[in-house]
Amino acid sequence: MQRRHLIQAAGALPVLSLARTAFAFDGPELYAGEKALYAEAQKEGLCVSFDTGPEWANWKSLFRDFKKRYPEIELTYNDIGSAATVVALEKTKRRPQADTAYYFAASAVDAAKKDVVAPFKPVNFDKLPPVFREAEGRWFTIHTLNIAFLVNKKLVKNVPTGWADLLKPEFKSTVVYLDPRSTGIGQVLTFAAAYANGGSVDNVQPGTDYLGKLHAAGNVLRVEGTTPYAKFLKGEIPVWISYENDGLKAKHVDGMGDAVEVVIPKEASVAAPYAISLVKNGPNPNAGKLWLNFIMSEAGQSLFAQGFVRPAVPGTPLSADVAAKMPAAPQIKPLDVVKASERKAEVDKLWAQAALGK
Repeated sequence: MQRRHLIQAAGALPVLSLARTAFAFDGPELYAGEKALYAEAQKEGLCVSFDTGPEWANWKSLFRDFKKRYPEIELTYNDIGSAATVVALEKTKRRPQADTAYYFAASAVDAAKKDVVAPFKPVNFDKLPPVFREAEGRWFTIHTLNIAFLVNKKLVKNVPTGWADLLKPEFKSTVVYLDPRSTGIGQVLTFAAAYANGGSVDNVQPGTDYLGKLHAAGNVLRVEGTTPYAKFLKGEIPVWISYENDGLKAKHVDGMGDAVEVVIPKEASVAAPYAISLVKNGPNPNAGKLWLNFIMSEAGQSLFAQGFVRPAVPGTPLSADVAAKMPAAPQIKPLDVVKASERKAEVDKLWAQAALGK
C-alpha cells in the first residue's frame, strides 16, 4: 500500500507544476494550434521516445530545444535499434509504454503491419514525397541517409566522382562496402548502383551486375559484415561506399579533416528514409504529438542537418556552413522502402551470383 501511495504522489508532480507556467514561449506559434496542444500535453507531463539515442542524428539537440520550448514536458528515451523497437511495441501492445517510435523506414512499415502505431499527420506531412510517408500517417520520414563514396585522399590519387570511375584500373583493391545479404546499407547501396546504371527499385539487376563488374575488375578490397567506421578512421580503407553522414562525421568530428572527400556519385544515389510514428494507445498521446510536430517543424528539421543527416522536408533552410557540407544533390532518389523490402530475397540472390559466382 505504501508503494502505491508513493506512485500516486509521484504521478501528481507534473500536475502541480502546471500552476507555475502556462506557456513556455511568447511570440508566434511554430504552427497553428501549438499552444493549445501544449496545454493538453502539460496534463500528461511526459513523452516517452523510443530508439532516439542522443548521439545519433543530433537527437541531443532536438531534446535540448524541445525542453527549452516546452519545459513542463519531461522527455525520456531509449536506444535499442529499429527491429528491436518493433518487437518492444508488439510485446507491450496491450499496455504500451512508448509514445513515439523512431526507426529505419522498413521497420516502420513492419510496425504499421503489426498495428502498433497510430495515424497522425504532423506539420509539413504533405510536403514529403509520397514514398516517404504512409498515407494515413502511421509513419513518416523525418530525415534521410544518402549513399556516398567516402574517399581517403591519402590513399587515392584521383577522387572518383561517379560509379563508372570505380571500375577504372587505378581503383584496383580499393573499394569496401557492406554485404547486401546481411546489412541494410548493403541493400540500399545496391539500389543506388541500380539507379546509376539504368535500373530502379523495380529493376535491381543493373545494380547487382555493376557490383559484379567491380569484383571482376579486382577493385573490391573486401566486403564487410558490420560497419568498418573504425577501420576507415585508421586509414585502412581507400574508398568506402557508405552513408554520407559517416564521411562527414569522420571529416568534421573525428579528426580526419581534409583527408576525407565525401562524394555523392554523379550518376545517381538514393536516400534511405528514417521514420517515426505515434504509438497506438500510447500513455501520453498529446505529448507525443507535440514532440512529433516539433521534429517535423522547420526548427526541428534544421537541427537534423547539423547532425550530418538530410532533413526530409524539402526546402528546410540550412545555415551556410551546414549547406556547404551537404550541398544540393538532385541526383539523389527517394527510396521506396516498401518495394525495396519486397525485393530483399531477389537482391540477395542476384548479388551472390554476380559478386560471388554462387
